[in-house]
Amino acid sequence: MSAPVIVLGAGPAGLAAAEAASASGQSVLLIDENSAPGGQIWRGGPQRWRDERASRLWEALRARAHVTMLGGARVVAPAGPRALLLEAADGALTQPWEKVIVCSGARELLLPFPGWTLPGVTGAGGLQALIKGGMPVAGKRVVVAGTGPLLLAVAATVREHGGEVVALVEHRGSGDLARFAAKLALSHHGKLLQSLQLAARLRGVPYLRGASVLAAEGSGRIERVLLRQRGREKAIDCDFLACGFGLTPSLELAALFGCAVEQGRVGVDGAQRTSVQGVWAAGESTGIGGVDKALAEGRIAGLDVVGGAPNASDLRARGTAQAFSALLAQSFAPLPSLRAMCTGSTIVCRCEDVLAADLAPHTGWRSAKLQTRAGMGPCQGRVCGTACTFLYGWEAPGLRQPVFPASAATLALPQTLRVDTVARAHPESPQQQTN
Repeated sequence: MSAPVIVLGAGPAGLAAAEAASASGQSVLLIDENSAPGGQIWRGGPQRWRDERASRLWEALRARAHVTMLGGARVVAPAGPRALLLEAADGALTQPWEKVIVCSGARELLLPFPGWTLPGVTGAGGLQALIKGGMPVAGKRVVVAGTGPLLLAVAATVREHGGEVVALVEHRGSGDLARFAAKLALSHHGKLLQSLQLAARLRGVPYLRGASVLAAEGSGRIERVLLRQRGREKAIDCDFLACGFGLTPSLELAALFGCAVEQGRVGVDGAQRTSVQGVWAAGESTGIGGVDKALAEGRIAGLDVVGGAPNASDLRARGTAQAFSALLAQSFAPLPSLRAMCTGSTIVCRCEDVLAADLAPHTGWRSAKLQTRAGMGPCQGRVCGTACTFLYGWEAPGLRQPVFPASAATLALPQTLRVDTVARAHPESPQQQTN
C-alpha cells in the first residue's frame, strides 16, 4: 500500500498519531496485529468502547478516505532498507515505508511464584483483556494481586461483569499508598478523582495492604491462593488469580529500526523523534504512563511527521502526563522483597520449563540460555527475560529478528524478493540469477 506515513499500533497513541497526521491530508496506513483498533487500553473494538476520546478519534479516521487500517497483521522483520515484512491472515506481504511512528505499547511484567503456571492464573492486564474480549466471569471468585493502580481498574472490570472480587492484594503498605495519594492531590487532581471513583465501585472488597502472594494451588487449575500479610499467612479460595506487578515497554519494533533505547524505553526528543531518521515513537514504548500520556505523545508525533507543530495545550498535556508517569514509576516500582516469591522449584521460563534453581548458578543471560535453554521458547525471552532482570539483575536478552514468531513461508519471502531484485538489476549475470 502506498502511504507516506505508517503508524505501527492502533492503541490510543497510534490512533492519536494517525488522526493528527491525516488531518493535514497526508495518506496514513495504520497497522495493528489485532483485527480491531483500540490496543490494550481500549480493547474490544468500537462497539465496546466507553471512552469518548476513542470514539472521536476512530470516527475521524473512518471519515478520511486517505486513511487505511490493516488489521490482523504483524511486523516480523525488515524486507530491505526501507521496507517491512508483515505476516497477515492471508499470507505475507512487504510494505515500503518513508516515515514510521512506532506505537507498540507495553506488556506486563510477570514475576514467577509457585503455581503461577496453573490455568486460571493470569496477568492483571491479561484478565482484563480476556474479559473485554468476551470471556465470562459472572459468578467467578477472583483475587487481584500485585502492586499499582492497575489493580483497582482490573478489579472494577471484574465486578462490572458479574465476577466476585474476593480480595484485592496490594504489595505496597498503607504508608506508601497514602504518600502516593497526597502527591496526586497536589498535582494530579483528575487522577485522584479517578482513583476515588474506582475505590467507590469496589466498596466492600477486602483490600489487603502490605500483602504478597506465596503460591497458587490447585489440582489441574487454581483453587486457592496463599498470601502473607504482616507475617501471617492465609489461604483464599478462588477461580482466578490476576497478578500485576507493572508494565514494561515493548521494544521489539523500535529495535527492528535500530532506535536507541534509554533506561528500558525508546529514546525520543521533544518532537517524539527517535535516533533513527524517519522514525518517531509515542505511548508506552517511550515510558509507562497510561492513556493520557499516549494520546498526548501520539498527537505530537503525528503533527511533527507532517511538518506541523503542537500548540501549548498539547505540550501542557504531555508534560502533565509525563510527570504522572514519573510518579507511577517512583511509587510502584516492584520492591526487592517480591523476589522472595520465587523459590528454587519455581518455573521461571515457562516455555522451556526452566526452574529458578537451574538459573541461580549463572551470572548472566547468555550463560543461562546456553546451559538451560531459558528464553529459547516461543516467547523468545519476553516473559522470563524481564523476570530474570528483576530476580538476578541480568541485562535483558537482546532482541533478534524475526521479532515475532512467523511461518517459514513468510520468512522465505524477503530472500526471494532480494534474489529477484538482484536478477533484474544484473540480467547479464547467470551466477547472480542462480545464487
